[in-house]
Amino acid sequence: MIVKSVALKNFRNYDQLYLEFDRGTNILYGDNAQGKTNVLEAVYVSGTTRSHRASKDRELIQFRQEESHIRTIVEKGGLDYQIDMHVKKNRSKGIAINKVPIKKASELFGILNIVFFSPEDMNIIKNGPSERRRFLDAELCQLDKIYLYHLTKYNKILNHRNKLLKDIRFRPELRDTLSVWDIQLAEYGKKLIFARKKFVDELNEIVLRIHNDISGNREALELRYEPNVEGEQLEQEILNSQERDLKLGMTSVGPHRDDMCFLIGDIDMRKFGSQGQHRSCALSLKLSEIELVKKSMKETPVLFLDDVLSELDSKRQNFLLNSIHDIQTVITCTGLDEFVRNRFEINKIFRVVNGMVKPENSF
Repeated sequence: MIVKSVALKNFRNYDQLYLEFDRGTNILYGDNAQGKTNVLEAVYVSGTTRSHRASKDRELIQFRQEESHIRTIVEKGGLDYQIDMHVKKNRSKGIAINKVPIKKASELFGILNIVFFSPEDMNIIKNGPSERRRFLDAELCQLDKIYLYHLTKYNKILNHRNKLLKDIRFRPELRDTLSVWDIQLAEYGKKLIFARKKFVDELNEIVLRIHNDISGNREALELRYEPNVEGEQLEQEILNSQERDLKLGMTSVGPHRDDMCFLIGDIDMRKFGSQGQHRSCALSLKLSEIELVKKSMKETPVLFLDDVLSELDSKRQNFLLNSIHDIQTVITCTGLDEFVRNRFEINKIFRVVNGMVKPENSF
């Protein structure tokens, strides 16, 4: 699987842009705030329908414009796929695959699998549970269309239930309808819990081996899924929490409150890990994603490294770079010195200056 090209119009700080990528390692370099990450974001949006950093579509559209367009050409299994995405300010996205409009975003998933590694991912261990839930959901949605469907249904039902909990304060007679949403919430919530548990179990086998290599066999990393409620108990717990939820005006139990624990020995890295351990754990997690995509999809994903090498020491840098020689990689950085020092093979170089991207000769 590779990204052959991307074309942008009115996306972030780009009026117009067309880039062709090499099948190997591609470098986007330049000062901060010039638009390097915007290129990666655009490709990620075209593959997943959502940004890794923006919560609203309007943030993706260039100032004073009404919509933006992303066209990405992906090669998978010897075939080319053209993904066109129109991002609109006040309407839902328009998506077409090979010029044929699609009605459901789920039809897009599976064409392009991206493992995105950014400095923010370094904090996945020490930040709050929402970061780790976002990781679980992002990866599972890329790997499993059914999970995406269940997650979408769950979130819609959760929003309806939360609105109803607030409305009941003013219209008590509506309480009779609460059980309808409770049953549906439990139905889809169970499916999320079981899928997350299976995913973490599979990831655990891979992450143990990779982290052993990174740490020189000095540390054994274990991932542990921590559901807010076990799947079999979810329906009863939702029922038991009704009075509390009515007082709070929100749903207090369910997979929207899940977490994931990172353990080295008996030590919880979320609370007691050093910065170096956090970074090793995050690196192990991302490299494990790559292996899991290969195993699940029988395809190599595309890897985006967004200014992440500057966050790693030389040992972890070298481990990462030596682990990705067989997949297409796009790396952003502020300068090329670190790659010269590491004698890293670069296939294509682009210099980014204020929304302008210029190809340069590789080494």
